[in-house]
Amino acid sequence: MSEKQAAARALALLDLTDLSDQASEAGTLQLCARAVAAPGPVAAICIWPRFVGVARQTLRDSSVQIATVVNFPAGGSKCSLVAGDIAEALSDGADEIDLVLPWRAFLEGDRDIAREMVAASKDQCGDKLLKVILETGEYPNLAKVKAASELAIAAGADFIKTSTGKTAHSASLPAVETMLGAIKAAKRPVGIKPSGGIRTLADANAYLALADQIMGPDWAKPTSFRFGASGLHQALVDIIEGKVAGERVDGAY
Repeated sequence: MSEKQAAARALALLDLTDLSDQASEAGTLQLCARAVAAPGPVAAICIWPRFVGVARQTLRDSSVQIATVVNFPAGGSKCSLVAGDIAEALSDGADEIDLVLPWRAFLEGDRDIAREMVAASKDQCGDKLLKVILETGEYPNLAKVKAASELAIAAGADFIKTSTGKTAHSASLPAVETMLGAIKAAKRPVGIKPSGGIRTLADANAYLALADQIMGPDWAKPTSFRFGASGLHQALVDIIEGKVAGERVDGAY
C-alpha cells in the first residue's frame, strides 16, 4: 500500500474532533466543512454537546456522523446526570455517544457503578453507537485495561475507546493491543477507537497494523475502527494531495 493509499484509509476512519476549551459555534461550522471537504469525507465529527444542534443542521445531507461526549472528561459516577445529558444529545441529533467510564470508581473496585452506567447508556442509545472511553493512560497496568474492556463490552458498548485526550497519557499501542484482544474474545461485534496523541500517518499506521494483525486485514472499517484526532486530519490531507505532511500539532485530541 502506498503512502497516499494508507493516508486515504486512515482519513475514512477519522472522528475529526474539537473538544478544546476554545471550541465555538463558528469553529464547529468550520469543522463540519473540513469533515466533508475533499479528499474526505471523514467518518464522523466529535464535538461538545452544545454544538450538536448546529452540526446536525449543517451535516444533514452528508454521510458524516455526529458524535458527542458525556461524563466528559472527568468520568464521574452520577448515572442520572449522564442519562439527562444523553437524552439531550440524542434529541439534538447526535448519532453517536462517547461516554467516559467512571474509571476512578472502577479502579477503586466499584465495578457495579461502571457496569450500570454503560448498560443504562446503551439502553438509551438504542441503535445509536455507544463508545465507552476507558481512559487507559491512567490505569496502573494492562490487566486493568483488559478488565475494563471486558466490563464495557459485557455491559453493551458498541466501541471501546482509549482516552479523553485530557490527561497526561492517552492512547498507547500496548493498551490498544489489550483492548483488541478483548474485542476478539467477545461474542458479538465491537469496535475500537484509539484517541489522543495520534498526529501523523506513522502513528495511525501503527494502530492499524495492530488491528490488521489481531482482527484481520479487512476488519478495520468505520463501523469497527475510528481514530479520535484533530491534528491528524491535515497531515493525512497533505499526504493525499501530494504536499509536505503537516507538522505534528501539540494539544490535538
